Amino acid sequence: MAYRYRCGECSFKTGWITQSEAEDRAVAHYADHHPKLIPGGMVEFNAEKHDSHGCFGFFSVLAILFLLLVIASSCEG
Repeated sequence: MAYRYRCGECSFKTGWITQSEAEDRAVAHYADHHPKLIPGGMVEFNAEKHDSHGCFGFFSVLAILFLLLVIASSCEG
């Protein structure tokens, strides 16, 4: 999942990044541009933008295990 921070005081916003990066950039932005205010604003999240492979990794492991099972069962021994 990707996150984007939007400042509550101005039009600043980050790109789609990780949650911890968005939090770090929000605090840094407020320290630089709004030093006397408590960090605010809003964090958006987008489930479609992510850096993981979702179910692909799980299903690829299952496919490999299935193929190994087929190979093992077809061997004469």
